[in-house]
Amino acid sequence: MKIDPIRETTDEARALARQLLEAARHASLGTLDPETGVPLVTRIALQTDADGVPLALLAGLAAHARALAVDPRAGLLIAAEAAKGDAMTHARLSILGRAVPAEPDENRRARWLERDPKAKVYLDLPDFRFWRIEPVSGLLNAGFGQAFKLTASDMLKPPAE
Repeated sequence: MKIDPIRETTDEARALARQLLEAARHASLGTLDPETGVPLVTRIALQTDADGVPLALLAGLAAHARALAVDPRAGLLIAAEAAKGDAMTHARLSILGRAVPAEPDENRRARWLERDPKAKVYLDLPDFRFWRIEPVSGLLNAGFGQAFKLTASDMLKPPAE
């Protein structure tokens, strides 16, 4: 008998995924190298856009930004901030998505600087731009034996009523 390790997605799992995403200040970004097709993973600064979509600020010269310009498929790994204990027992969210360059927007810029004032040093350099990592699906590992498959709407803020 094969046991499915994936649990039925609950409101608590959705809330945890949204909490991890909203609290994130960095993530691991996976892209595909355009020359070799081999995965490339790097650490990036991360926040969320006004609608809750993951938002990255990337330099155009960076290998991962060049890779996204050729192939928008991207993966993000966001982990709960944990000072102590076994890292494998802490919550983490994997997002499979597509990266889309974001149009310049003063509100987006102001929100980013509010959460990361030190970014002012490079934010306005001509090589830097925002990328939205639009979720397609996700996997939440909420700790040992607590895995959940997620849809994009499971991870994003519900629309304002």
